Amino acid sequence: MSTTGRMPRLLALVPYLLARPGIKIDDAAHDFDVTPKQLRKDLELLWMCGLPGYGPGDLIDLSFEGDTIVVTHDAGMNRPLRLTGGEATAMLVALRALAETPGVVDADAVRRAIAKIEAAAGQAQPSGIVVGGGVREGKKTAGTREAVRAALTAKRALRIRYYTASKDEITERTVDPMRLLIVQAVGYLEAWCRRAEGVRLFRLDRIDELTVLDEPAVPPAHARPTDISDGVFRPRPDQQEAVLVLDPDTRWVAEYYPCEELDELDGGRLRIRMRYADESWMVRLILGLGGDAQVESPAALGEAVRRRAADALARVRHLTSTYEQ
Repeated sequence: MSTTGRMPRLLALVPYLLARPGIKIDDAAHDFDVTPKQLRKDLELLWMCGLPGYGPGDLIDLSFEGDTIVVTHDAGMNRPLRLTGGEATAMLVALRALAETPGVVDADAVRRAIAKIEAAAGQAQPSGIVVGGGVREGKKTAGTREAVRAALTAKRALRIRYYTASKDEITERTVDPMRLLIVQAVGYLEAWCRRAEGVRLFRLDRIDELTVLDEPAVPPAHARPTDISDGVFRPRPDQQEAVLVLDPDTRWVAEYYPCEELDELDGGRLRIRMRYADESWMVRLILGLGGDAQVESPAALGEAVRRRAADALARVRHLTSTYEQ
């Protein structure tokens, strides 16, 4: 479960439960699209949240009767979560992409939602936010997104230079664009990849170069959109699996790379399950985290990390000794 996905849910849970006293845990879990087990973990965490002072009268209090929930003290968390300027902007970008996607069932409803959010965000005048200008992303990624959108509109093929993080390699591919997606504030190009002969998702921020070709984009008739109901990542049979413990300074790994969050540990540490195809790449990633990530399994990966670190240390000592002589 993503940390960035859990925080908004925790903030929304209290006003949601206040409006539905005595709701069943299974029903609440269904509304938040999580398992009842995950919702119980969220409720256990809410018990430790509240106002400064953090005494019995300051913390959120919940009452359970069988499989139902009642908030007995809301600690001031009695209003629905409001969108920040950045969140409103990200939602606008996603809605615009949806409105421009062929086959949207009710494009008028999407456009009405865009108009309402623009009006509300315009009245708020958020500092540092240009409403309608796009999510906060680098100029390069924003340019890539606009080029992809233009190719989709003109139905043109693309040549891209793409970085695959799980393999630490850069490849050149010719693709037939199918649609532009924004999933959890990350932009993706879905396209038929002629190199892989299949439908692939390409993160926009990992496209190094992009050229719109003169030839038309013609995905095969059997190409189908990717099912992203369970996320964009699909493990492959050839991938290995590692369990890592991340210190607070390296929790960003769980957001940047495809993985599954397993447990919140003491001291702000996080246990994750991460899949990888290349052990050498995984070893370099862990060593690059500077000791702020520990390998719990597999043992062979931990041994490879220790061996590579020992080799590097031996080389440093050798070079230092040679320099001093």
